[in-house]
Amino acid sequence: MKHPLPLSQWLNPTRPDETCIAWLGTREWQLGELRHDVATLMQALHTQPGTRWALCFENSYLFIVALLATLHAGKIPVIPGHCRASVLNEQQDLFDGILSEASLDCAGPQIVVSAGSASTHGHDITLPPIAADSVIELFTSGSTGQPKKIIKPIALLDAEAQMLHTRFEQRLDGCRVVASVVPQHLYGLTFRIFLPMACGLPLHASMLYYAEQLSALPAEHRYVFISSPAFLKRLDANLTPPPVSMLLSAGGMLPWKEVKETQSWLNVWLDEIYGSTETGVIAWRQRIDNGTSWQLFPGVTLRAEDDEWRLLSPLLNDDQGLLLDDMIELVDDGFRLAGRRGRVVKIEEKRVSLSEIEQRLMALEGIQDAAALPVSRGGRQGIGVVLVLSESARQQWQASGGKAQEQAWRLALMPWLESVAVPRYWRVLDEIPVNSMNKRVYAQLQELFS
Repeated sequence: MKHPLPLSQWLNPTRPDETCIAWLGTREWQLGELRHDVATLMQALHTQPGTRWALCFENSYLFIVALLATLHAGKIPVIPGHCRASVLNEQQDLFDGILSEASLDCAGPQIVVSAGSASTHGHDITLPPIAADSVIELFTSGSTGQPKKIIKPIALLDAEAQMLHTRFEQRLDGCRVVASVVPQHLYGLTFRIFLPMACGLPLHASMLYYAEQLSALPAEHRYVFISSPAFLKRLDANLTPPPVSMLLSAGGMLPWKEVKETQSWLNVWLDEIYGSTETGVIAWRQRIDNGTSWQLFPGVTLRAEDDEWRLLSPLLNDDQGLLLDDMIELVDDGFRLAGRRGRVVKIEEKRVSLSEIEQRLMALEGIQDAAALPVSRGGRQGIGVVLVLSESARQQWQASGGKAQEQAWRLALMPWLESVAVPRYWRVLDEIPVNSMNKRVYAQLQELFS
């Protein structure tokens, strides 16, 4: 495999115009077509006064077109973390316009991005250079329930792709990249976009939603599958296994039973990635037994500070490092994760802000107070909420037997929250218990769902 290219060189003539960038079914997009599509969108962006453009795509090829066109036009790509029109309207102060693959019911400037015909090419196109200090803005669920902006210099994303190439080069060589994760979060952005583009690996333009789609991949190629534990839990061993040479997962730990079942089906051991939007990749492990420890990527270190751990990494903006939300235990051959701190939890590998759920609930008529917490039932984790209602709302809840009102609350929350963040378990109290310091007693709240 050739040395990985930084983003500023993705469209340069280092690689032939016929290089396959992406495919979907029988359609393949080549590098020459990508240059043409980027130049076309860049010209459209030059006519727009706004600087910061939200990228709302599931299609990887169109996402790449929008990302490169925005940067070559001297604009700032903004990745809001979702494509929900109702929330985008609420977050209009985060960006000046929207780039998307389909028209969204949103206010403000919007450009629908499409690919040119297969006959288009960009042999004679010259694009302005991308500034060395260019950045991408990403948003995650903050501890306050408000979107938390993370500024990622392109140079750090290039460095991350280089780090991954160095670690996995031999196993990536000659593969195509398929994914069950969107490019709207750093994991998908890094592994579904940056890594294949830097390494010259063809990528699947569409996301895989079902195990049947994975099984149906053409057998004449070898694949790297960028997945999540939630998808891997739904694999069907009765299907024909595809030729997957490398399997990556991030966002949460896959139970050991499913790890073994996945290995038995695909004949490849799972590689897990530990990291976050703020930190980039931190560590990896190939899970060949249930006690496999995490190994730090080169240049990444952990420093103990009382009962917390400070991350020092070449992928961080801050030389002072970052205090982690995770609790860590050092062992002889690496480290292990021992849980999370804070008000952001992971449900089916998605970051869920408990504070935001509480705020959305209290915006509904009749809900005076709310407490959200993760609840485990039968090996699955969901969100439970404890509510304090007004007198009229409580009477309505009791009259309906609870279920009808709970369904109405779910429907009211669905336009605003990820589906995994919509509460599954409901309790109503006269007041939410607090301790002598007026802090909520979450252990007592957990008992309500036992």
